[in-house]
Amino acid sequence: MPQPIPVDEALAKILAYVEPVAAEIVSLLDAGGRVLAADLAAKLTQPPFDASAMDGYAVRAADIAAAPARLAVIGEAAAGHGFAGTVGQGQAARIFTGAPVPAGADAVVVQEAAREADGVVTVLEVVPPGAHIRRRGYDFREGENMLGAGETLNARKIMLAAAMNHGSLSVRRRPVVAVLATGDELAEPAAELRAGQIVSSVPAGLSAAVAAWGGTADCLDIARDTRESLAAAISAARDADILVTIGGASVGAHDLVQGALEAAGAQFEVMRVAMRPGKPLMSGRLGRQRVLSLPGNPVAALVCARLFLKPLLDRMLGRAPDITLDEAPLAVALAANGPRQHYMRGRREHGAVTPLGDQDSSLVSVFAAADCLIVHAPYAAALDAGSVVPIIPLDF
Repeated sequence: MPQPIPVDEALAKILAYVEPVAAEIVSLLDAGGRVLAADLAAKLTQPPFDASAMDGYAVRAADIAAAPARLAVIGEAAAGHGFAGTVGQGQAARIFTGAPVPAGADAVVVQEAAREADGVVTVLEVVPPGAHIRRRGYDFREGENMLGAGETLNARKIMLAAAMNHGSLSVRRRPVVAVLATGDELAEPAAELRAGQIVSSVPAGLSAAVAAWGGTADCLDIARDTRESLAAAISAARDADILVTIGGASVGAHDLVQGALEAAGAQFEVMRVAMRPGKPLMSGRLGRQRVLSLPGNPVAALVCARLFLKPLLDRMLGRAPDITLDEAPLAVALAANGPRQHYMRGRREHGAVTPLGDQDSSLVSVFAAADCLIVHAPYAAALDAGSVVPIIPLDF
């Protein structure tokens, strides 16, 4: 049995030679959460004309340099309905927010600083040229790249794409992740349990995580602890980009996943990882498909998914793998660590992080209460309260 390798080395092997998936075209209304496949340039200049930023009066700044000043109101400009005339000396045009600034005017006086009666406006304050005017191209200009390939499209970025006059976008298709739980002891959620059975909880949680990370999960039927059942399930997953197996990856007599995958043609580059929870993790290739075999303990499975599956999906989606760490001070002291990197379930309160009481990798209730993983390095010395530690937020 190979020796466990460090987490960073395992991740580098898992991400090696991974190429982005193909692009597809989607409408703006379907683009939320998708990842841009190419840089996005503006199709127009925004604003396309000098526009008023306020309701008020379009004037020549020179005419009100000695305010108060009386000006003849010669017309009106509203959003979508500009004033076709020219503002000359001693004149003004009523103007509303978003309307084009009329020719001849070089400033806008807000309506609160003016009084209009009988076609004459009295301007009560001096404003400089350019006051309250949004110049043409103030936001962006035609041809300017405003969004980059690899960016995840949220509401703000989709609004920007719409403002740039795009109706559809080129995005990476969602990688398909086949999720395969294995074991005679497992039953589907809501099923009536036989003696010795437990609920298979990981696929539901992993499917939600995959969706949050930009992929599409395909949950397969539970594979039983026979070579035939495993072989059939592996074959059923052949069209997926990634096959994730859960359980059966250790060295027990009933841990048959490695053998079944190798019989199907899989080659493994990661066999065990020096981490807890999650040491039995395996990763490899089955033809064009990536294979990730997670431990059966629910917490270990989801921790490994966050550390390895999410960066793998990031790479397939053409974005930078999410491997950055945050930091937080410890609220309590932390004991020295052993030889494996420890990902402790923690919770942040009042600006500090506390490891949750029981770190057993089967405790889904503790994992659900956590909002971060505290990263405790191999052989790290004991840490006092107040020591700053790296953390990984749990945002899925």
